[in-house]
Amino acid sequence: MTRIVAGTAGGRTLQVPRTGTRPTSERVREALFSRLEHLDVVADARVLDLYAGSGALGLEAASRGAQHVTLVESAREAAQVCRRNVAELGLTSRVIVAAERAERFVERAPALAWDLVLVDPPYDLDERGLAAVLAPLGSPGALSSAAVVGVERSRRAPEPTWPAGLRRFDSRAYGETVVWFAEPDLPAEASAEVSDEVADALPGDGAGGDA
Repeated sequence: MTRIVAGTAGGRTLQVPRTGTRPTSERVREALFSRLEHLDVVADARVLDLYAGSGALGLEAASRGAQHVTLVESAREAAQVCRRNVAELGLTSRVIVAAERAERFVERAPALAWDLVLVDPPYDLDERGLAAVLAPLGSPGALSSAAVVGVERSRRAPEPTWPAGLRRFDSRAYGETVVWFAEPDLPAEASAEVSDEVADALPGDGAGGDA
């Protein structure tokens, strides 16, 4: 049984495709989203879930407050299951399903500045195939400046080949699963601009407030 771990739909069960998918375990999803919420990339986020399967990862994000979620799944049965899960959870206003191959979607999709991209491909997808999916995510405008890309792989698989524009900043092992975390590899001047924006948003020395 697959169910949403937390949020507005916490505890609700999900339908799963009969064959052809490898659902992320509830324990891994709970640990993964604990990490993502610590990074503050779930609430109000624009989320892309590639190789969605039942939609569990993207729907978990929606349950926890993501602003908009796109589930990408090429298998017809799985895409239909995603649509049913979205409808049954009452999330049709915030979650859409794209029934196409992940690599085609990321190649043709407009630059939407995703805040969170979850990539959970079949374990038998080779490194070249995974690299082809990740490559467009390094393009200018594909991700917001503080975005996170999470790639779920078998512990036996090597680290993904990151394209120009992405860099790994962390990895976490959960049993036989490893999640690799990457972020935009911003040029030094862009990083400085982001830092300046953050500094400008902070209250000045004269700012006061209730303790």
